[in-house]
Amino acid sequence: MSNAVSGLPIGRGLLYLIVAGAAWGTAGAAASLVYRASDMGPIALSFWRCAGGLVLLLAVRLPRRRRVRPCAREPLHRKILRIGVTGFGLAVFQTAYFAAVEATGLAVATVVTLGAGPVLIALGARLTMGERLGAGGTAAVAGALCGLAVLVLGSGDATVRPYGIVLAVVSAAGYSVMTLLTRWWGRDGGADASGTTVWAFAVTTACLLPFGLAEGLVPHAAQPAHVLALLAYIAAVPTALAYGLYFAGAAVVRSATVSVVMLLEPVSAAVLAVALLGEQLTTATLAGTSLMLGSVAGLAVAEARSAAAVRRQPEGGLGEKVLI
Repeated sequence: MSNAVSGLPIGRGLLYLIVAGAAWGTAGAAASLVYRASDMGPIALSFWRCAGGLVLLLAVRLPRRRRVRPCAREPLHRKILRIGVTGFGLAVFQTAYFAAVEATGLAVATVVTLGAGPVLIALGARLTMGERLGAGGTAAVAGALCGLAVLVLGSGDATVRPYGIVLAVVSAAGYSVMTLLTRWWGRDGGADASGTTVWAFAVTTACLLPFGLAEGLVPHAAQPAHVLALLAYIAAVPTALAYGLYFAGAAVVRSATVSVVMLLEPVSAAVLAVALLGEQLTTATLAGTSLMLGSVAGLAVAEARSAAAVRRQPEGGLGEKVLI
């Protein structure tokens, strides 16, 4: 089991993912405040988010690296491949999602991207790693996707455009590849989650730079200090902190479980929209949030029970990993 190899317990990995999902949800509210206070575009915001997160991660990692010696040495060719593919997947995930929002609207882009992600990840994990969802796991995923649809589409203001749907599916594919490879390379403990996060952001920042330059990296704002404070928050909490926790948790938790737990992002965003941005609390918001939280909780409990069952089995006593 990957948790035994990496030293991170399943329970702590789930906690990391829950915190990361909630932190990701705050990025949307902060981005909305940036758009209100300046003329910054979405790609430029994504670039500064990744560049700022990279600086913060390096600042934390360099002193730590001098004190801690890695427990396992990863082959150089595999490290380069892992970093490159993860960083490219992150860049595709973010950029295609922003483009899908522009093409078909926030509601449809969110539902397609976050809804297709768990399906693609569940299929990929089944085909590549033998991670099989049982009846309970399948019901939890279905419940989470229904909750997502109710939460985001409840207002009835959705506009579906085929080009935007394609972009949203591309975004989901980038997220799925990133999640599956993090899990795949985390199973033997040879991948350093901290190093993965730092180098993935370096690759993503490089990929976003030319698009950010074309859009314009320096915004005009009446209160530049306010915009800088918001950018600093976005770089620190929903980026450096959240992605660091995400990569650590995704290395030890089943891929399908990861994808469902990360659906806490729209739940967190909905709560902030009501509490801070003055949006109305609707029946759809309450129903969708309750359904998604219940599904995430059920899947997390099933994940913990499955891990406990594996630990009780003698070595070699289990074949496929089944989430009941």
